[in-house]
Amino acid sequence: MTLTRRSLATTLVVSIVATAGLMAQTQRFRRVPALPFPTAPVVLDTLEGPIRVVPMIAGLELPWSLAFLPNGDMLVTEKVGRLRLVRNGQLAAAPIAGTPEVLARGQGGLLEVALHPDFATNRVIYLTYSKAGERGNTTALARGRLNAAATAIEGLADIFVANAWSARSTVHFGSKIAFGPDGKLYMTVGERGEGQPAQDLSVHKGKVLRLNDDGSVPADNPFVGRAGALPEIWSYGHRNLQGLVFHPVTGALWATEHGPQGGDELNLIQPGKNYGWPVATFGREYSGVIITRQPFVEGMEPPVLALTPSLGLSGLVIYKGDAFPGWKGNFFLGGLSGLQIQRVGFTGEFLLIGQEEIAREVRQRIRDLREGPDGLLYAVTDANPGGILRIEPAAAAGR
Repeated sequence: MTLTRRSLATTLVVSIVATAGLMAQTQRFRRVPALPFPTAPVVLDTLEGPIRVVPMIAGLELPWSLAFLPNGDMLVTEKVGRLRLVRNGQLAAAPIAGTPEVLARGQGGLLEVALHPDFATNRVIYLTYSKAGERGNTTALARGRLNAAATAIEGLADIFVANAWSARSTVHFGSKIAFGPDGKLYMTVGERGEGQPAQDLSVHKGKVLRLNDDGSVPADNPFVGRAGALPEIWSYGHRNLQGLVFHPVTGALWATEHGPQGGDELNLIQPGKNYGWPVATFGREYSGVIITRQPFVEGMEPPVLALTPSLGLSGLVIYKGDAFPGWKGNFFLGGLSGLQIQRVGFTGEFLLIGQEEIAREVRQRIRDLREGPDGLLYAVTDANPGGILRIEPAAAAGR
């Protein structure tokens, strides 16, 4: 697919907003703390009308990812190493058996859960997790079959272990998964908090990878056959991608990148492209130290949108449902430190036409976002205890 570059106007908007954000960050401000997980629904106003934020599932221990089964059940990972089932709106008491042994330390643990595109017939699921080994720890991808009762994973085995080992770091594992229209599995791996390896094609740190559904390498990946480059790499120069989705209309791959302070990005991911980290960024270190004075570098892809101040970007949804007609085609970006969901609208040429904070009043660290089969939004909150929020039109109060 040939993708039209956005206009200079968008680049100027991003540049001006981000540069202003950098100057504003010469002094650090105390962040507003998150609130406890809500115990009752809250009705909130949005530009498209009132919504209800409903606490659906409470009491989870550091939940990280959510996937919907064809029958409407949910699978939820807890970072400590558990996979949980939600059926008929209730959390099953016993965790699903058969999960891998994880390194539940720092930002590591049991991370993403995703379904094979043919799950309805093959029952195959995928898990990503932080894996310990002789070289330290890294990101691993495992595949198995969920039994008919959804009580155990059978035959779970690693099908890909990233060359992203670190002997000291327990951060930036990446781990988001999205299946493309081409049937391939796309997976993010963070740069492990080490920066420069994101530019090194001989390691998987700071990359988007493209795999066959069995973990093998597609023959048409952009770096196949290139000396010194790992063949799984699809794009590079990333920090820590925490949201990954294909556009439901265009089929383009989009990602949210959790950047440093003032360096969060929404990126349009294209094969073989370099997205700049840490050579080009709008952000600073959390200490305030300048990383680079080059927000743009020739030959490196700029973000479609840079967010300042940072939201601590996490999950990503491009809304396609009917429950919120005014939201169709909008991007929804989860914020960890920002304690909100941000709704973003673009024209067809990626010109920014509006942004809106959603659910800021409930002040939750949003870890994952999903659109349910019912067209409602579901948010996983990063806390212990954390939980799942359902976002619905306020008119759905009878649910």
